[in-house]
Order: sequence, then structure tokens, then C-alpha cells
Amino acid sequence: MLLSGPASGQQAPQISELLEALRTAPPEQSAAAVRNVEREWSRSGSAAMDLLLKRGRDAMAVGNFDVAIGHLTALTDHAPDFPEGYHARATAFYRAGLYGPALDDLETALALNPDNFNAIFGLGVLFEELGNERRAAELYRRVLALNPHHENAEKALEQLKTIGIGRTL
Repeated sequence: MLLSGPASGQQAPQISELLEALRTAPPEQSAAAVRNVEREWSRSGSAAMDLLLKRGRDAMAVGNFDVAIGHLTALTDHAPDFPEGYHARATAFYRAGLYGPALDDLETALALNPDNFNAIFGLGVLFEELGNERRAAELYRRVLALNPHHENAEKALEQLKTIGIGRTL
């Protein structure tokens, strides 16, 4: 379900500018650029939905994944066009060991916001854990095309290269 309105978090003209600033940021400015992009993606347009996102993230931060999943499910139920709700719930599902629902939510998040480099990275991690290292390497490269300073994607891709995956000939 792709959105054509601003509720998707993807259509704001500002997000394109923020993503370009991130792609071209020198290393010392990349953390601020990432925060700007993530802050924009975390705005649902509703204070109540933003509160559900915060509560879900707070529950995850203390390892209470069932509570996080509950808050984030309420968020996705009430704001089905808000990509970050699915991305956050995918993270909670993954951390709870529920890979199938995590995969489903990552696919939805990326259908709504194909530039979410954190969701792409999460998908890469899932593929790597499921034994599809080649697909994981493709996803890590995609992350780095959007966010050249994504340290976890860099490390993951380098690790895969040590076993011969992801090298270019």
C-alpha cells in the first residue's frame, strides 16, 4: 500500500533534501544528518501516534518486547500508512525472536518508505541470519548508497567479504 500523501513520511519535500545532505555529508557531520532524517521519519503527524511510537521504543530499550509489540501494533492499527511504525515493530519482533513477523513488517515499512536505510539494514541482517548472505550483501550495499556512513552496514559487508560474499570482480 503506497501512499501519495504526506502521511507516508516519504513525500515531504524536506526528506529528499535531508537524504541528499546525508549522502554528501563529511564523516564528522554524518551523525547529525542521520538524526535529521530519522527525526523526520519518526513524525507521524499525530501526537497520539508519536506517543505510541515513543512508548514502543522505550519498552524495547528495557527489553520488554511484548509490551513494545503491543504499543507498536496499536500504532500500525491506527496509522497503517506510517512506515516507521512497521519498522519499529519489526525491530521488536526481531529482538523477540519472531523473524517471520519481523520480515513482514520490514517489507511493509519499505513499501511505504523505500529509502529507510535502517529498515533495509534490518532486512539484510535477517537475510544473513537465514543463510542468504548474497542477498544480505546486496542490501548492505543499498544501505551504504543511501547512508555512506552506516557503520553497521560497512562492518557487516566487510565480514561477508571475508567469506567471499559481496566482493566485486
